[in-house]
Amino acid sequence: MMLNGISIYATNKVWRKILIDLGATLVDDSKLADLNFDSLEVPDNLTPIELQSIILNTIDTNQREIIKKIFKKSEVLPSLQKSIVVLLYKTGGISASDLKSVMGYSPDIATHTIDTAIYQLRKTYGKDFIKNENGKYFIG
Repeated sequence: MMLNGISIYATNKVWRKILIDLGATLVDDSKLADLNFDSLEVPDNLTPIELQSIILNTIDTNQREIIKKIFKKSEVLPSLQKSIVVLLYKTGGISASDLKSVMGYSPDIATHTIDTAIYQLRKTYGKDFIKNENGKYFIG
C-alpha cells in the first residue's frame, strides 16, 4: 500500500475511504496525525501517485518546520526518532502505550523499538531532552 505507516486526520467520508484504500491509518485527533488532510487543498481529479506525493511532501515539510522550532536549527534525525519528537511536540506529552499505538505498534506487544529510539535521543541531546513524568513522555 502507498501510505502504510502514515496517520492522517480527515473528516470527509469520501477522502477517508480513499485514504484507507491507499493504506493510511486514520486517527480521530489531529494532534496524533502525521497530516491533517482537511488543511490541504487537494483537487478531486488526482491520481493515487499524485495524492501520495502531495501527502508525503506536506508531511516532510511540516516535520522539518517542527524540528527546526525544537532545535532552533535544521537537524537530521532517523525517521522513527523524528516521528517521536514531532508527536511529543504536537501533543505536549503522551503515555508510553499511546505512543506505541500511534507509532503503529500494539500497546501490548513486547518491543523495545520506541524505548531504544528515546534512549538514542536522550544519549544525543541529553537525558532531559525527553522526560517521563507520571507515565507520560514529553519534550523537556
